[in-house]
Formats: sequence, structure tokens, C-alpha cells
Amino acid sequence: MDGRDYLQDRAALVDLWLDELVRPAGPEPAAGLWEAMRYSLLAPAKRIRPVLLLAVGETLGVEPERFRYAACAIECIHTYSLIHDDLPAMDNDTLRRGRPTCHVQFGEGTAILAGDGLLTLAFELLGACPFLRAHPAIGIEVVRLLARYAGPRGMVAGQWMDMYTVAPTPSVEHVLSIHRRKTAALITAAVEIGGLMAEAPSAMMEALRTYGEAVGVAFQIVDDILDLTTPPERLGKTPGKDVQASKATYPRAVGLERAWADARAFRDRAIEAIRPWDARGLLTALAYLITERQA
Repeated sequence: MDGRDYLQDRAALVDLWLDELVRPAGPEPAAGLWEAMRYSLLAPAKRIRPVLLLAVGETLGVEPERFRYAACAIECIHTYSLIHDDLPAMDNDTLRRGRPTCHVQFGEGTAILAGDGLLTLAFELLGACPFLRAHPAIGIEVVRLLARYAGPRGMVAGQWMDMYTVAPTPSVEHVLSIHRRKTAALITAAVEIGGLMAEAPSAMMEALRTYGEAVGVAFQIVDDILDLTTPPERLGKTPGKDVQASKATYPRAVGLERAWADARAFRDRAIEAIRPWDARGLLTALAYLITERQA
């Protein structure tokens, strides 16, 4: 199975898990809230973060089923961040994953609560994970890592920095500081959690941390480029928003040509870090797909 086939196959598996796990258990007085949560969560998406988590586990010979709850938790947190990022108080976007954003479809108040619901449900899912319940020390570390990378030391900090950094020509160092938090943090969480749950050796955990950060930065640089170069029907969201808002993006700092070159350099750094453990080539293939994607 090549990288593209692997991504599509495992993304379809994650979609099935999400549909099974993120639904009311029975008659639900807050049915409209669940509808909004599922609307955003189950929209067509690449599922890069949970698939990376699965790829780490499978690289170490562990079947995907062990990671069902953790993979869904990662995607819940990612989707909550998108719902809140699209709100009028932040990016004020109307299109996400090829459909109207959550607040456009359901109203701003419901969208805020749908994001809150997905964030907190992520930790309920981790608490229900059979493997983590049987291995509480690993479970505690998984919860700590996910909260740290998703919170005010990671993704939330990056979102804040992104919102309040307006500069005609931002420095590369500042843009990278945003990208490491806003995007790379949750990707790093995914691969580290995969390593923890597959009981990876400590040297591999260090390599996964390097891989996750480098792939995450490459992903966001490519995202910045595609925002400038891709039509909305392919991108699945409104292009050009970062330029309109004078956001601190990588192409603004260095130009398009160098942005592509630097994205590939970060990809190569990730591949080199994981090379001793990536016998199946899954993590290498996914790193290439992330940097060569067209949407």
C-alpha cells in the first residue's frame, strides 16, 4: 500500500470510528448541539493527525484498534479549533471543508458550544479507551501531552499569536514561532501519543518529537502557500483570507519560491529524524504527501 492509499484507507477507518463514537447515546435534549458537532466533525477531511497517530503505531507493529479512541480524540480537538477559528471574532470565515462553517449553518452561539463540546469530549474518549484504562501511567501521560500541546503552551497560544500579529513583512523567526504552536503542536501530539501507546523506546520518542514539529511546520507553510494559489472549490475554504487580514504567513516573510523550498527542507528534516525506525516507510510517505498536497 503506497502513502496515498494508506492515507485514504486509514482516513476512512477514522471516519467510521468518529461516526460510532461521537453521537448521543439515546434521546438527547441538546440534539441541536450534537447535530452541530457532527456536522463539523464528519465533514469530508484528510484526517492527517489521527492517521499520523495510527502510522506510528503500525510502524511499531500495533494494530489500529488500540488507537481508536485516541485517534478520535485528536480529530475532535482539531475540529473544535477549526470551528472557533472560523468564528466572526476570529477569522470570520464562511467556508470550511467545502461546506458552510458551523456558525453560518447553526448560529454563533451553537458553534461556540459545539467547539466546547468537541474539546471536552476528546478527554472523555481518552478516559474510555480500554488500553489506557489498562495502562493508567501511559493514560495520564497521554492526557498531559494532549492538554499541553492543545492548550495555552501550544495550539491555543499559536491561535492567539496568529490573531494579534499584523505585519507587512513579518520575520521568519516570528512566523515559525506561530506555526510551531498553531499547527505543529497538535501534529506533534498525535505522533507522540502514537509512540506512547505503542510503547516506543525513548530514542524513538525523541525522533517522533522532531518529526512531528518539522512535519507540522511544513504543513502550515504549504497551507500558507495554498491560501494564495488555490481556488476555493479545491481548497475547501475561502482563499486569500490571510492576505486580507495581513496575517503573519511564511510567504509574506520570504516569498513563494523560498516558502516552497523551506517546506521541503522541514519535510526532509522530519524524514531524516525518523529514518532509523521507519522500516515500512509510512511516516516518510505521509511527510511527502503533506508537502506535495494541492489542497
